[in-house]
Formats: sequence, C-alpha cells, structure tokens
Amino acid sequence: MIPILVTGSLGQLGNEIKKQAGDFPGFHFFYTDIDNLDLTNENAVANWFNNNKPVVCLNCAAYTAVDKAEDDRDLALLVNKTAVANLAKNCKRHNTLLIHISTDYVFNGINYKPYNEDDATAPISFYGLSKLEGEVAVRQFAGRAIIIRTSWLYSVHGNNFVKTMIRLGKERESLSVVFDQIGTPTFARDLAQVMLQMADLYYDREVMDIFHYSNEGVISWYDFAKAIMDEAGLSCEIKAIESKDFPTKTNRPFYSVLNKEKIKNQLHIEVPYWRDSLRKMMNELE
Repeated sequence: MIPILVTGSLGQLGNEIKKQAGDFPGFHFFYTDIDNLDLTNENAVANWFNNNKPVVCLNCAAYTAVDKAEDDRDLALLVNKTAVANLAKNCKRHNTLLIHISTDYVFNGINYKPYNEDDATAPISFYGLSKLEGEVAVRQFAGRAIIIRTSWLYSVHGNNFVKTMIRLGKERESLSVVFDQIGTPTFARDLAQVMLQMADLYYDREVMDIFHYSNEGVISWYDFAKAIMDEAGLSCEIKAIESKDFPTKTNRPFYSVLNKEKIKNQLHIEVPYWRDSLRKMMNELE
C-alpha cells in the first residue's frame, strides 16, 4: 500500500478525494486538516512525516478568501506560502511527491488566448500573490513536485459560487452578475480525479512540473449564473453588469482561461465540458 497524505481534507477537494479513494486500492490515505495537522507549524509537519513517511502528498489546503486576503495578508501568506514551504521541505527530506494546487489568479488576466503553463505570472491581487509565493516555495524546496493551476472551483461541499447562486436565486427575483470576467469553472470531483491519476502515474518518478486544469469551455460569471438558474429550475433573472459596477476589494483577472492541452496529453484524458459537470454536481444537491 502506498501511503498518501491528503491535507485540507475537510474542504472541497479533500472531500472529493475521499469519495474516489476506493478507485485506488493501492493507496492508503491519511486525511488531515487543521485540527490534526497544523501545516504552519514546521515541527508538527516534520514529526508527522517522520512518523508516517508518505510517498505522495496531495496538498488541498489553502487560504481561498479572495477579498479577505487583501486585509488578512499575514494569514494568507502563512497558509499559502509558509505552510506550503513546510510541506515542500519535508517532502524533499522523505522523497515524497508533492502535488500542489494553485490558481488562475497568478495571471493578470490581460491575455487574449488561454494561458499556457510557461506564460509569465503577474498577480493583481494579494490572494494571487500569496498563491504565487506558494508556487515559488514548491519549486525552491520540494525535490519532486507537480503544481496544478485551476479556476472557479465548486462542489457540493463548502461555500462556492454555485451554492451561493442557488441560495440567492431562491431568495430574490433578480441578481446582477459581471459579464466581463472570462474563465472556466472546475468541478472539484473532476480535479480530484486528476490529482489521483497524477499520484498514480508519478509517485515513483522524478518530476518538477506545472499543469493547468479546469473543465472545458469558456464563459463569463454571468453565463455561469444563468446556467445555474436554468439547471436549478429557478426563475430568478440574471442581469449582466460590468466589473466597474460591482466594485470589490480585489482586482480580478478579466480573462483567465487555462490551456489544458499539456495535461490532456500527459494523462490521455478527455476533460469534461463545464455544463455537464455542473449538471452532475447539481443532481447531487437535489
């Protein structure tokens, strides 16, 4: 049995990995979260690795409150940089493969075509900067590692855009949603499947690489909200507005579509269309 550490196991990705663990009988999973492994505590991480010696670490832990990160910068850096560095250092000591999740927010969003893995990063928010710092820590300290950048993550677990839209759609007659921020949603189950496939493929290989993964397709948040209302059978009207008419603390990329050719070729997979995955997730909510 190959020991696999899953951090952030109470979050969207961690929960989806638990659901698919049975498809990987050769893996023995250790599920951790802040209550039983504080990743910001270097000694605690070192002791855990010494005691359990994981072959793969799936890092699903992250600070993801995009707007709050602008004010809570110390905590965002602690979780998205320091904790990642602690994991990366111990992964190197034990020759553990680290599979780390990053974000489309490491880009500035002024591209006119989908971002490749080697395109220049230039975050325009502190959240994006903190995640980029995590990427730097992985490349600097881990011996073997894969960084997967993703976007617009949602699932039946936790707080996310889909669940918020459904709740508001039941409470209100209309909602205004921005149409000038373009990207692609990602069903956490699809990403969890990719992480497990990566673990299975690379657990005994030398690797240091970056991949992009989201569902297939290109839409705005407005399009996403419209589809959610349609799938939920809600009559709430979605009105299209510009970002300037919906000010937030955080600057967000206007275009952050990720090019997935590299991961599709590496894993020999077909990436699900975003609306098909949305439908699967919403069927579980019913």
